[in-house]
Amino acid sequence: MIAPSYNGVLSNPRVQTFHSKFSPLSSEIRNLTYVTCHSDSNKFTSQASLFLCPASMNRANGVLRGAFCWDRRNLIGQASYSVGMTTLDGVHLENPSHVGEEKVGEEKVGVLLLNLGGPETLNDVQPFLFNLFADPDIIRLPRLFQFLQQPLAKLISVLRAPKSKEGYAAIGGGSPLRKITDDQALALKKALEAKGLSSNVYVGMRYWYPFTEEAVEQIKRDGVTRLVVLPLYPQFSISTTGSSIRVLQQMFREDEYLSSLPVSVINSWYQREGYLKSMADLIEKELTSFSEPEEAMIFFSAHGVPVSYVEDAGDPYRDQMEECIFLIMQELKARGINNKHTLAYQSRVGPVQWLKPYTDKVLVELGQKGVKNLLAVPVSFVSEHIETLEEIDMEYKELALESGIENWARVPALGLTPSFITDLADAVIEALPSATALYAPTSTSEDVDDDPVTYFIKIFFGSILAFFLLLSPKIITSFKNHVF
Repeated sequence: MIAPSYNGVLSNPRVQTFHSKFSPLSSEIRNLTYVTCHSDSNKFTSQASLFLCPASMNRANGVLRGAFCWDRRNLIGQASYSVGMTTLDGVHLENPSHVGEEKVGEEKVGVLLLNLGGPETLNDVQPFLFNLFADPDIIRLPRLFQFLQQPLAKLISVLRAPKSKEGYAAIGGGSPLRKITDDQALALKKALEAKGLSSNVYVGMRYWYPFTEEAVEQIKRDGVTRLVVLPLYPQFSISTTGSSIRVLQQMFREDEYLSSLPVSVINSWYQREGYLKSMADLIEKELTSFSEPEEAMIFFSAHGVPVSYVEDAGDPYRDQMEECIFLIMQELKARGINNKHTLAYQSRVGPVQWLKPYTDKVLVELGQKGVKNLLAVPVSFVSEHIETLEEIDMEYKELALESGIENWARVPALGLTPSFITDLADAVIEALPSATALYAPTSTSEDVDDDPVTYFIKIFFGSILAFFLLLSPKIITSFKNHVF
């Protein structure tokens, strides 16, 4: 594994140099300056950060320089979405995807929550999958064949849609992620107000409505003067937080208003004391459902990523996940809870190797070893969605019981847990002082290929590959057998 290394550590705020082989498709990111504003309490670190390009240390030169160009036409789906209602502390509140329009002194503070998104109806499933697989960070093609990204995404989404529809039908016909994230936005706004900070809170989804682009346009219309970007992923991965940040980077690079807007990005927050205590609270509570709580195996299940992301692209996800589990167990041990635990990775897709051990394999092994009581903990998810409600609650539970595990329980996602929302509010407040205007100049040498010979070669050989990929019955059969 090629892990990031950090140099030049200063006091609070601290400046670090980030060396990484993180190189998604269009360009590599080298020797970025990683600015961190943090506070330490009981050895836990809360962290807000941004990436500064090395060429100019006296100004912020963008987040994740060398990002992919983003074409909004790549996103497909219905043109409208609903507005609902929610109840928070007994008060009925409107539930839009951006909340409030308040000033703080002479400034308007905005908070942008980033999340994956999910289909709200069964008809949304196939276009949602297209958006997902059209992301170069989800399917990473060689540079020569990047023009096949969308045709390949179309093929996979069409073939995979029937199976995915079955999963969404089993949990009510659509993903609850939109509503839950909107509720979290409302709760966060309320928590910030309780701490004396008025703000606009926005929701931006990567692969479904409301898209990140829509949220950013609303931020511009509202005249936000200082922005905190908070991905709802505790651990950083190039396929989640990284992908969403690159969309923002492209938009900020091309827009005069956005390029001068002070922004602070909270890249990961799994080390925060409030998050760790909230997770420990839920685990401790759920353990009481067993007749012998001390005998229950604590089974952490995290969303997986391909091994190549970690070993070739320098994704810190695995290291951060393992550290997260260690810190949660340390908090539990401080409470006198010394249960055995294990970590596995779920939701793998396709024939490539993903992070191991796999959740389904480990469940079978635990049953064979005589484990009778198991508490499942979805550690990389802060909201209920198909990976928790269908994959864990239905598929993995059934497999566990078939494998000899007799007593099964599952810790709920953090959702609107008050201590969790309060900690997110603290993270936002701590991040505000580090907000800096971002700007990344557009690269012409990497993004534009003016050589007609090179272009012809790409089209010629790419067309051959496309023919075999899209028209060959053997290839399609292989997809069905190994990818779906």
